[in-house]
Amino acid sequence: MLTRLLLDTQRPWDLIRQCPFYAPTPLHTLPTPIGAQLLIKDETSRFNLGAFKALGGIYAVAAVLLDRWQEENGSALDAEKLFEEPVQKWCAQFTFVCASAGNHGIAVAKGAQLVNAKCRVHLADTVPESFAAKLRSLNADVIRSGEIYEESMQAAQEECENGEPDKILLADSSWPGYLKIPTLVMEGYTVMAQEMRQHFLVKNNWPSHVFLQAGVGGMAAAIALHIRQQWDTQPQIIVVEPDAAPCLFESNKRGELTSVKGPVSSMGRLDCKEPSLLAFSALQEYADKFVCISESDAAAAVTYLDERGITTTPSGAAGVAAILLAKQLGIPLSDESTCLAIATEGRG
Repeated sequence: MLTRLLLDTQRPWDLIRQCPFYAPTPLHTLPTPIGAQLLIKDETSRFNLGAFKALGGIYAVAAVLLDRWQEENGSALDAEKLFEEPVQKWCAQFTFVCASAGNHGIAVAKGAQLVNAKCRVHLADTVPESFAAKLRSLNADVIRSGEIYEESMQAAQEECENGEPDKILLADSSWPGYLKIPTLVMEGYTVMAQEMRQHFLVKNNWPSHVFLQAGVGGMAAAIALHIRQQWDTQPQIIVVEPDAAPCLFESNKRGELTSVKGPVSSMGRLDCKEPSLLAFSALQEYADKFVCISESDAAAAVTYLDERGITTTPSGAAGVAAILLAKQLGIPLSDESTCLAIATEGRG
C-alpha cells in the first residue's frame, strides 16, 4: 500500500522568503512550432546556484535544524536566528549527508554553509567533476561512491546507519521508514508552484497542460500536489522521463513501485532507476500521463531553448522536449493550448 503524500506548503513559503537573497524566478512566454503557447518557469538562476533544487535542500536543512532545536530545548526558534552566531555555533555539530546526481548535493551544501553546519556528498563516478568542484567551493566533503546514483545513495545511507545523532541523512528520495526528510525537500519545491500560482492569478493565463520532468520524482510530485490542491484552473499534468530511466512510467504501468535498468542518460539529473515512494504515490494520484523521451529529443529541446535565450541542459529541457513531441507522444494540443514547463537547471 502506497503512502499518501502530505505537504505543508505554507511553511516553506514563509521560511524561504526570509532568505536575504530570495527572489522569484522569471516565467517566460515563448512561441512554439506546434502553435500552442509555451510558458517556461526559468530556474537557471535560482539563488545563484543554477537549479530549482536549491529550494528543497536549503529549506530542508533549515527545517531539520529548527525541529531539532525545538526537540532539544522545548521551545521554537525563529528561523532568522539560524543565521546568528550563537545558534550557528550549535549548528556546527551537525553533518548533513546525501547522495546526488549534482544539484541536490549543491543545495544541501549551500544550506549547510549558510548555517555553519557540515556537509558530505556521495557522488557516482558518472557525475561530472565540475559538480564536485562546485560542492568543494561550498565547503562540502565529496566522496566518490559507486558507478551509478543508486550506489552512491547506498553509500550515503550506510554512512548514517551507525546512529550518530550529529549525522543527518538528507536524501531527496524516500523509501519505507524514510519519509520525513524527503517530505521536507519536496515542501521546499512547492515554492516554485506558489510563485507560478501568484503569476497566473494576476495574469489569468493558466496553463492547460503542465509538463514535469522527473528523476526519482520529488519535484514533479510536489508541483503536481500544489496544482491539484491550490490552483484555480486545473491542467493536464504530464510526467516526463528519459527512456533510459523510466522508473515512474513503469511503476505507473504496473501499479507498484518498480526499479528499472538502462544505459546512462545524457539527462544526468533525471537518470534515476528507482523512484521515490512518496513521489510515486502522489503522481499516481495526480498525474494524467507518463511519457518518455530520447537523448536526441532532449538535445533538440536544448537547442530550441538556446535559440530563445534560455541556457539549460538536457535534464532541464526535458519537459520542453515532450511539448515539442506532443503529437508523437499522444498528447493532443491546439492553438488554444497553453503549455507550462520548467527549465530546472542552468548549464555550467
